[in-house]
Amino acid sequence: MIDMNTITLSSKFQFVVPREVRENMKLKPGQKMSVLAYDGQIRLLPIRTPQEMRGIARGIDTSIPDEPDRF
Repeated sequence: MIDMNTITLSSKFQFVVPREVRENMKLKPGQKMSVLAYDGQIRLLPIRTPQEMRGIARGIDTSIPDEPDRF
């Protein structure tokens, strides 16, 4: 079964990221990506600028107590 998120690797080893994924991930033309081979999978990770990364940990719970051997 082929769905809208199925891609085909070209003879030049290129592919197009489907529109739905591009929009969901807010990808831009020319954006750099890290490519990882992991557990038989290919993973693409967008490289974000420091400005884009600002605030990603907002709301994280910092009240977790330290382990007994920590000061």
